[in-house]
Amino acid sequence: MGVVNVTPNSFSDGGLFVDPQQAVAHARRLIEEGADLVDIGGESTRPGAQPVDASDELRRVVPVLRALRDAPVPVAVDTAKPLVMQAALGEGASLINDVNALRAPGALELAATSDAGLCMMHMQGDPRTMQAAPRYEDVVAEVRNFLSGRIAAAAAMGIARGRIVIDPGFGFGKTVEHNLELLRNLHRLAELGAPVLVGLSRKSTLGAITGRPATERLAASVAAALLAVQRGARIVRVHDVAATRDALAVLAAVEAAGNR
Repeated sequence: MGVVNVTPNSFSDGGLFVDPQQAVAHARRLIEEGADLVDIGGESTRPGAQPVDASDELRRVVPVLRALRDAPVPVAVDTAKPLVMQAALGEGASLINDVNALRAPGALELAATSDAGLCMMHMQGDPRTMQAAPRYEDVVAEVRNFLSGRIAAAAAMGIARGRIVIDPGFGFGKTVEHNLELLRNLHRLAELGAPVLVGLSRKSTLGAITGRPATERLAASVAAALLAVQRGARIVRVHDVAATRDALAVLAAVEAAGNR
């Protein structure tokens, strides 16, 4: 999944693609590099980020979605607002990627009326405060239980299991230690039966490990993607598509050779 942030303040590429034409061009570049789908986001969810009005979010994402209607891969919209979800679906979005796990009033009901894919993510708190002092008794068990509950809530609305993707929410109300524990035990989330999406690309945990700023975390991001796939991730959300695909191709070749 290639990342296209149509925002002025995202943590690693904020402001680079606020112009819709630049965002569309970037999305098409990511597709050429091998992205299987692209994720369009109009509201930053970096730690400390302030909420954005639905009207502003729509102004950012709708022109991009409209221009990508002919894209050869599915297009996702990264939003927690039912109003934006509805507009995005009307513009041809194939997946709703919600950091709030469809908990906003009306979100599950709206999702049930569509046939789009749905990614539900775990987040402790909200972007403004989530990194202030995240605490868990057992981060893996708590994230697993939350995601299991959201799968059940979707099923209760008649949403087919095959439409659901889950995301442990690396960096969303979690310390470095929490993130590493989740990555190490990712297979326990995969046991829930829904494809697991992992977004570790360029995140601060990788900066804490390597000491490098967001713009210099390519190697760490690729390593994190490989580890995630080895532990059960089916989708990796990345900024650097070509490098990640190359690394995953090597991993796939090694595993295929071992099965001969």
